Amino acid sequence: MSWSSLKKRELAKGLYFTPDRRPYIEASARDGLLNPPQGDPSLFTTAYLHEPSQVRTEFSAAGLTPRGQYCLEGTAWLMGDVSSWLDNPERRELVLRAMRLTESVPSLLGVSGHLLTAGSKPTDRQS
Repeated sequence: MSWSSLKKRELAKGLYFTPDRRPYIEASARDGLLNPPQGDPSLFTTAYLHEPSQVRTEFSAAGLTPRGQYCLEGTAWLMGDVSSWLDNPERRELVLRAMRLTESVPSLLGVSGHLLTAGSKPTDRQS
């Protein structure tokens, strides 16, 4: 998950406007560290939230070749009641078509709640 998508969802749910939630959200926006206040059951873990470009850099640093990045949820959550679209076969196909067209657009990767980065390791041609 990228920290930019977390912030967008916090805004969409109105949580940013809750005074006790705001410092936590602002802190994670500054440093990418998700460090939930103790006792808040809606926040499940401590984590580092990457920007898409950071994941590619980490892949390369680990000796892997990044091959692609994909939005898992994509931008459909921005539609609001996407469930009603998915319940209708014709409208579902339109939503899925739009998601396929935009799932790897670099400028949209941070909009999705979760990101999948695919890569490969070098092959050992000397064996």
